[in-house]
Formats: sequence, C-alpha cells, structure tokens
Amino acid sequence: MNEAIACVGLTRQFSGRATAPVTAVDDVDLVVRQGEFVAIQGRSGSGKTTLLALLAGIDRPDAGLVRVLGHDLGHLSPTERARLRRASLGVVFQSFGLIASLSAIENVELPLNLAGRERADSRALAEAALDSVRLGHLSSARIDELSAGERQRVGVARALVGDARIVLADEPVGRLDDTDAGIVVDLLAEACRDRGASLVIVTHDPATAGRADRRLTMTDGRVDEASVS
Repeated sequence: MNEAIACVGLTRQFSGRATAPVTAVDDVDLVVRQGEFVAIQGRSGSGKTTLLALLAGIDRPDAGLVRVLGHDLGHLSPTERARLRRASLGVVFQSFGLIASLSAIENVELPLNLAGRERADSRALAEAALDSVRLGHLSSARIDELSAGERQRVGVARALVGDARIVLADEPVGRLDDTDAGIVVDLLAEACRDRGASLVIVTHDPATAGRADRRLTMTDGRVDEASVS
C-alpha cells in the first residue's frame, strides 16, 4: 500500500507566560498507509487532538515534518493547506462541528459549495453521503432536531462527501452512548474501506480502538509503536 501520512520527529510545544513549556507532541514518527484504519488511544491531555491538528495541517509543528499524500505540509502556505484539506481530507469532530440552523443535507454539501462545486453536483454527492451513513430519510431535518448519534453520523457524511482519501476523527464517539458509538465507528470504517480511504481515529475508548487494523497508544505526547496489536 502507498503511504498516505508520514511524520518524522513531529514536535509541538505550548507555553504560557507563567508556566514552563508543555510538549503536547513529542518527537513522533508515524506512517499511515493508504486504506489503513489506525486508532491512537490515550487519556485526555495525552496530545491526541494536537497530533490530529498537525496531521490535518490546521496547526504547525515546532519541529519535524508531516507529509500528507506526498505533500510536505511545511512547504505549503495556509491557503494551500486549506485547499488540500478540502480536496482530499475529511475531519470528524467530537463536538460535531455542524451548523444547527441548517438541515442535514445542507451541512453535508457545505464544504462542496465552498470549494466551488456545481449546486446539483453538490446535492447529489451529499445525498449519497447521507445514504452511506443510513440517514437519507432525514436529509431535510434540521441539526437541532436530530439525536446526538444522528448528528455525529451527519458529521461522518460531511467528512466523507466528495473525494476524501484520508479521514481524521477526533474522539468521534466521545458524546455518544455505547450503541450509537458502535454504529458510528462501524459506518465510518465501512465507508472508508469501501472507497479505499485511510482512517485515523484518536480516542480514549478501548472499544473504538479495538476496531482498528492497527492500535497505538499516546502517552505524554509520545506514540508507542510497541502497542501495535
């Protein structure tokens, strides 16, 4: 399989005026191959969300490099990184990241509209994405009318809409009960597998991590390759 993501010596520190620097991501080396499902498990504060932001090009490292689909993110401008995310990456947020006043289908097609896709094309792709997460029958429902599990499934559909070759999910089941959590992770993994996309989930949940092809642990900013199962 081809390399989808590669990190070498990835490091990110944060510092306050009255505190010593905190190393959130500490010299991480990581490779995710195309079509692979990788889970990175760790407690709150272990650096998981910061790592995911670096992989998505939302944040910049203090040291090391991130290569995504052959692009060295350190050599891209903010506009170029945003363009890469729109074209090839999908992101699922723990807090859903949806617009409550819009319908499910309007939320899913929004990134396509922002990317300049034709309206009819955007609507057709959004309908297909909602069908893939078993929510086609609720496409016209407003987000504030949906349950937490349904909202997260809309978030998954939005991440998958279009041509995403990598999906990054930040605690995607953190606000869900066990039943909804299992449904969301299974749908996400199935959809990525069907399109040959890579899936990286960061989570504190052992059940979610246990569904992955490869399972790593993050502790104090370090990714433990020895925890692969």
